[in-house]
Amino acid sequence: MTVSIITVCYNSSQTIADTLQSIRQQDYPHIESIVVDGGSTDGTMNMVAQYADVVTKSVSEPDKGIYDAMNKGLTMATGDIIGILNSDDMMASPHSISQIVAAFREQPNGCVYGDLVYVQQQNTQQIVRYWKSGKGTARKFYFGWMPPHPTFYVSRQVLNTCGQYDLRFPVAADYEYMLRVMVKHGVKAVYVPEVLVKMRLGGYSNQSVNSRKRSFSKITKHGG
Repeated sequence: MTVSIITVCYNSSQTIADTLQSIRQQDYPHIESIVVDGGSTDGTMNMVAQYADVVTKSVSEPDKGIYDAMNKGLTMATGDIIGILNSDDMMASPHSISQIVAAFREQPNGCVYGDLVYVQQQNTQQIVRYWKSGKGTARKFYFGWMPPHPTFYVSRQVLNTCGQYDLRFPVAADYEYMLRVMVKHGVKAVYVPEVLVKMRLGGYSNQSVNSRKRSFSKITKHGG
């Protein structure tokens, strides 16, 4: 099985090397790394060029926001398994993708997620706190629970069935997408009880958590 990892970035020259290096270090060999850049002016794509052995496909052009960029990546992806690893995030260990693939062997046409740790912006070895997601249920979503999006992977079949990110939710389309997959479509999920991803404090994903919570009622109205 090929795993497509989509990395969305904009002016991320200070962090994207860590992201791509974490992909380079994976012990699973069948990875398609896709970089979708929003037209950076800080040398981000020069940094990406240094990882030509890792990055399978890349594009740099203006977009309509982070979820539009993610949708571009989904369109470009050809893997059997697809996930998002933004330029503030890193795989937690060289075994992260292998663990995800092992879970998909258990549930081939489902989705997989795990745990995440927040790390310091400058010292990514310094863990600030854990996000232990635990096993999810449809009921938990309606009380604000969600898996950590950077750990969330879907099969090709799920992507084809559930579609892409809904741009009507500019700060919480990832939450709506996971809600749509796991609740509206009832896709079976496998929880991997391991830390799969490190997330830098101050990154886009981290900043938007509270915005997701504020958008909860609107999302459940449209997405549930």
